[in-house]
Amino acid sequence: MDAMAIQAFGGVEQLKPMHLPNPQPHDDEVQIEVHCAGVNPVDWKIREGYLKDAFPYEFPIVPGWDAAGTVSALGQNVKDFKIGDRVFAYCRKPKIQWGTYAQYVTMDAAAVAPMPKNFKFAQAAAIPLTGLTSWQALYETAHLKTGQHVLIHGGAGGIGSLAIQLARHVGATVYTTASEHNHGYVEHLGAHHAIDYTVESFVEAIKRLRPEGVDAVLDTIGGKVQLLSYEVIKPGGVLVSIIDPPEAEVAARFKVRPGYVFVSPNGAQLRNIAGLIEAGAVKAPKLKELPLKEAAAAQEQSRGRHVTGKIVLRVKK
Repeated sequence: MDAMAIQAFGGVEQLKPMHLPNPQPHDDEVQIEVHCAGVNPVDWKIREGYLKDAFPYEFPIVPGWDAAGTVSALGQNVKDFKIGDRVFAYCRKPKIQWGTYAQYVTMDAAAVAPMPKNFKFAQAAAIPLTGLTSWQALYETAHLKTGQHVLIHGGAGGIGSLAIQLARHVGATVYTTASEHNHGYVEHLGAHHAIDYTVESFVEAIKRLRPEGVDAVLDTIGGKVQLLSYEVIKPGGVLVSIIDPPEAEVAARFKVRPGYVFVSPNGAQLRNIAGLIEAGAVKAPKLKELPLKEAAAAQEQSRGRHVTGKIVLRVKK
């Protein structure tokens, strides 16, 4: 199969076209012919070696954890799918090696779900990592409820684009940070209040808009932003980070519950998200499509941290 892969950790020059064997499905897996693959910041972090101590790995490494495509082969125990089914999946495995920047990927059938019927492959490829991260952060960790108030950092990014919609769907009031030129986009997704972090402190903005504080913060930035976020959460609220685990001592000082999410594959949750998409409650993020051969350029754009919505690679020609 054709793929973009690396043989050593390092800069973007390590990501090169390669011809590799097709991965074959084990008994409980499906093989997916990848039509489109989503690009996420974790992809360039893997390439640069940031995760080499967190997961076992083996070269060559094909990056990519988001896939949308068609089922092309089935393990003998798989009963819920058939050849040709249109599916999408978050394809993180215990060992980093065979990702989605390739013609084929295999994944445990329990992590795979039918694509939303009203989505094209590029739209579906933008959903798995961002949708599951948002679901697990807001619903499973923050336990966000109707009538609560939530601040979502980086609302125009891949995670933020889905998190705004899931928070709005559950009936929360949504505040988000975004540069002024993205305010129309995040408001279109459902944000009630957009804060231009380039001209105003989000702490000052929240204290003006919601003096008693918000019930939850979704931290997609880390560092100083995470520390400042404690100042806008009311006592008993929750800070959920997808970047760095919040320090328990700091959270206790502010009487805030700390939470951390490193997203897990989950086909049942993807089916729920697909249902919301088909019902019109969740829209696709803004997309930028590039051919697979431009994966290096896509990773560099992702590394710049100013992508609106999601970058998607077209794998099937």
